[in-house]
Amino acid sequence: MTGADIRLSDEQVDLVHRLQQGKFGDVNFNEYEVFRSGFPLCWCWNRHRSDSNRICHLNICSLDIRNTVGNIPMEWYKDYPHIGYDLEGKKIFKPIRNKDELDEFLDKMENPDYWRTVQDKMTGADIRLSDEQVDLVHRLQQGKFGDVNFNEYEPAIDFFSNEVMIHPVTNRPQDKRSFIPSLIEKEKVGKLVHAIKMGWIKPRRPKETTPQYYDLWAKEDPNSILGRHKMHVPAPKMKLPGHEESYNPPPEYLLSEEERLAWEQQDPEYRKLSFLPQKFACLRAVPAYSRFIHERFERCLDLYLCPRQRKMRVNVNPEDLIPKLPKPKDLQPFPTTQSLVYRGHSSLVRSISVSPSGQWLVSGSDDCTVRFWEVSTARCLKTVEVGGAVKGVAWNPNPSICLVAVSYDDTVVLLNPGLGDRLVCTATDQLISSYEEPEEVMDQSVQWAVAEGEGHEQGHRLILKHPKTVRQVTWHGKGDYLACVMPDNGSSLQVVIHQVSKRRTQNPFRKNKGLVQCVSFHPIRPYFFVATQRYVRVYNLIKQELTKKLMANCKWISSMAIHPGGDNVICGSYDCRLAWFDLDLSTKPYKVLRHHKKALRSVAYHRHYPLFASGSDDGSVIVCHGMVYNDLLQNPLIVPVKVLKGHTITHDLGVLDVTFHPTQPWVFSSGADGTVRLFT
Repeated sequence: MTGADIRLSDEQVDLVHRLQQGKFGDVNFNEYEVFRSGFPLCWCWNRHRSDSNRICHLNICSLDIRNTVGNIPMEWYKDYPHIGYDLEGKKIFKPIRNKDELDEFLDKMENPDYWRTVQDKMTGADIRLSDEQVDLVHRLQQGKFGDVNFNEYEPAIDFFSNEVMIHPVTNRPQDKRSFIPSLIEKEKVGKLVHAIKMGWIKPRRPKETTPQYYDLWAKEDPNSILGRHKMHVPAPKMKLPGHEESYNPPPEYLLSEEERLAWEQQDPEYRKLSFLPQKFACLRAVPAYSRFIHERFERCLDLYLCPRQRKMRVNVNPEDLIPKLPKPKDLQPFPTTQSLVYRGHSSLVRSISVSPSGQWLVSGSDDCTVRFWEVSTARCLKTVEVGGAVKGVAWNPNPSICLVAVSYDDTVVLLNPGLGDRLVCTATDQLISSYEEPEEVMDQSVQWAVAEGEGHEQGHRLILKHPKTVRQVTWHGKGDYLACVMPDNGSSLQVVIHQVSKRRTQNPFRKNKGLVQCVSFHPIRPYFFVATQRYVRVYNLIKQELTKKLMANCKWISSMAIHPGGDNVICGSYDCRLAWFDLDLSTKPYKVLRHHKKALRSVAYHRHYPLFASGSDDGSVIVCHGMVYNDLLQNPLIVPVKVLKGHTITHDLGVLDVTFHPTQPWVFSSGADGTVRLFT
């Protein structure tokens, strides 16, 4: 009440103990005396029992009556600097408590009585418990009585015994209500009598003592639910006996000796009859059936143990499960027939590319040659020999530049094939020859060199020497940037981007996460797609940060193509899957197609038609209709429309590359059989 520390005396501690045991505060008070102050004993006893709290309060308040607020919650004063008022009405201020956690910790370390100091929530003061109080707390925590000397097992005194005492326990005169009939009971009895008269309350029937027997299967109707079997099926009726079970069966039912031997050799479950038909002269001569009890027992077991239950079988029409797709006729045009075969390579053709005009086709083969074809006639117009097996070819997509990138071993050669418009070819040569070297030469991982002599006559214009084998080349849509892939798990130099006009090379990544399989530029936005074995990462080239990471859900990605709209990507993998990603929808595949039987080698989108194709080692090219809608709420429509076959499988390899014609719904495919085929 005041915030001051008080040490209780022995008498006060004894008083606390007596009150905790439910005794009176006064040691000399006799609760069993007959009269006190002219009042009956019971009144004094009840008064003192009910006022034990008041006695406690008076005894304790007599110790310190400086705070006069009375028995109120002390939280009311939590926002005030004082905690109550003394007898003169002056404020009693709270003790100053400005200890922080450090002071508290030091106090805990240095003060030996810290463990027995408690804070009084009523006053905010610290109180040090005495040994007796600590002992009392321990005893109460253990569930014992507060008083050490209290015997909880002392014999109970039976005040209300059968012995008639001289003095009554109470001297209270009897109530008047104890000998006047109760009106409430009279009303209740009247209600019960009325209910019995009306027949609402019926007398209890005497219980029948005779034992009741009932048939377990008597009420076995199909609608009842018996036990734990829902939709219960009643037990099948036993087959009625036929002529073969007669004691005097017709002769055709009796078995011959051969039939009897055959019956005995059969397994019991394969026998048509479970017994041998026999003939007796009269009914008196028929012996007891040996298997009678056995069969009755099995029937009983079958009746109550066999879990007969009707299974809910869903009858689904298999055609309802197939999604309603439009007919391929309605999705034309798409390539259906093989029109031309471009023959001339002596080894497998790894890569093909079509010129932006769609008039020329370039193919690179393991026979160390690059061949240029006329698309409409399949005529080989030019053959350029290079110093190794060609891994990739890519025609520059800019129609104002006539350049083809060819990669073999660790070299990328930029060729000017000299086909088509003479002005474009001349402008391309002028663009390359007009390059002026900068004053400060930067150290680059790739060496640029201008082709001379015989190479220049064949069409070589620039030669780029890389530190490792180049597997893929791909152009940016504007035609100035060229990306090359050099797969190497232990190196940070796996992808390089070349700028042809400035003859500069840069490594866009400080380190590559995983083995890079292929890369691609976004057709519209400044994004760069990098496919590793399991993931496709999309980088923003301007912000120089990772924007998306697509999970292909396949073991090893082999190829990748980006939709001309830029919001959809397809990935082919070596575990026969083609994954379609909707970049606006999720980082997981929107659809996974498993149409091919073997590994996918190449995938491609058409630039204008809603078509995409995939080539596989099973020798087939599957063309699918892939319609992407402008309405963002409508998902892309993917329908396989045609399987194109023609390539022969050579050394377990089939179709190695596919690409679409830039303007017509035609698809080119190159295979391990050394041919390039056009399907129109």
